[in-house]
Amino acid sequence: MEFIYILLGIAVGFGTGVVLVTLQSRRKKEDAREKAREIVEEACRQAENLKKEALLVAKEEILKEKQNLEEEIQNKRRELQNLESRLLRREEMLERRLDQLERSENALRRSQEEVERVRKEVETMKAREVQELSRIAGLSLEEAREELLRRIEKTLEYEVGLKIKEAEERAKKESEKVAREIVVQSIQRYAADFTVENTVSVVGLPNDEMKGRIIGREGRNIRTFEMITGVDLIIDDTPEAVIISCFDPIRREIARIALEKLIVDGRIHPARIEELIEKAKAQVEEKILQEGEQALFDTGIKGINPELVKLLGKLYFRTSYGQNVLQHSKEVAHFAGLMAWELGLNANVAKRAGLLHDIGKALDHEVEGPHAEIGAKLVGKYGEKWEIVHAIEAHHGDVEPATVEAVLIQAADAISASRPGARRESLEAYIKRLERLEKIADSFDGVEKSYAIQAGREVRIIVKPDKIDDAGAARLAREISKRIEDELEYPGQIKVTVVRETRAVGYAK
Repeated sequence: MEFIYILLGIAVGFGTGVVLVTLQSRRKKEDAREKAREIVEEACRQAENLKKEALLVAKEEILKEKQNLEEEIQNKRRELQNLESRLLRREEMLERRLDQLERSENALRRSQEEVERVRKEVETMKAREVQELSRIAGLSLEEAREELLRRIEKTLEYEVGLKIKEAEERAKKESEKVAREIVVQSIQRYAADFTVENTVSVVGLPNDEMKGRIIGREGRNIRTFEMITGVDLIIDDTPEAVIISCFDPIRREIARIALEKLIVDGRIHPARIEELIEKAKAQVEEKILQEGEQALFDTGIKGINPELVKLLGKLYFRTSYGQNVLQHSKEVAHFAGLMAWELGLNANVAKRAGLLHDIGKALDHEVEGPHAEIGAKLVGKYGEKWEIVHAIEAHHGDVEPATVEAVLIQAADAISASRPGARRESLEAYIKRLERLEKIADSFDGVEKSYAIQAGREVRIIVKPDKIDDAGAARLAREISKRIEDELEYPGQIKVTVVRETRAVGYAK
């Protein structure tokens, strides 16, 4: 019986274990199903979130594309407006030309009527003279006809000559009147202030003791300053002032800024001088770039190479006969553009050439040659059109102008330079400069005669051929050029031409 009970217990235990294992297995399966369901739900939620994020990104992209399209539409609208404005200007120009053609046609019609009247008078005169000649001279009809034709030819030649002369004078007066109106309108529509630049700058001092500090012990401060900047500091009896002298306006401006900073700082010694001069150079470079960009903004010109913009900015510190070269260039651009517009030409080309016409002056201290030639090569190097290059090289007459724009640049340059207040060199100073120029050339051995020509822009030297050979002529030109640079102050550049020739004269008796 015990054994049976044991077996029953074992059986009951085994069954219980099986039941427990089965229940546990079912519970694990249910837990697994629950976790799977949760994972699926989490995946659905993440998918939903991703879907929402994708929708948001797509909406943002759509908005951006919409904004880009709106901006493009605005740009197209502005371009259309500009095109419409240009077309309106062209239409006005065509209307003016039509008016001129109508006036010309009316004048031609009046001339034809006058010719017809003269012809009728001649025919009447011819008939009367035939009758008179036949009655008085008893000439035959053929003889009378020949005599009459000779008289008529003389009369008609005289009448036609008078008409041609009247038409030529009328056309000349009309063209001169139109040209004067265009120039006057261009000048009236442009107005600018002038600031006169000098070759010296004056820096004020808080007291005269500062002069000793600027000079430094045994002059070390002033020597350092002059050596780095390339200027001359003039410290004389002028109270509370130091004069900076230098023909290069950029070096003079750097020196002025650095000296003012040193005076304010108070620590004047070679190391500090070098530091503040470097800062002044950076400040002047920034000013140069700003002035170049401002010139483009003032004239409305775009697409100029950045290197040319910097060179334009340098012209702000350059003067010619007291006239600021950058201001002069902007004036020439405005004058040329206005005249080109009045004549129905390409105003953009004229303005661009006018602004760049003197850009060679930014480099004429560094590169040999006339500034017109230097400027033409420079703008050609940086991709400007042939019309611009030609207008620049021809604006002083060194090259014969081949385009109307080139002639306009010459005219605009003359207007800007010659109008009252533009330049300040007095007649007395001008004559003294020319006399000094010839005196320097005459002081060299072998020089027979020298002539200052082209308003002092060139000195032509005739040498004695028996004392100066060809190699000596080239050497003499360099020596005279160096002497002029050292002893004269002058705007732009001076061309030194040495002429050597041998003449043999014989007489046949």
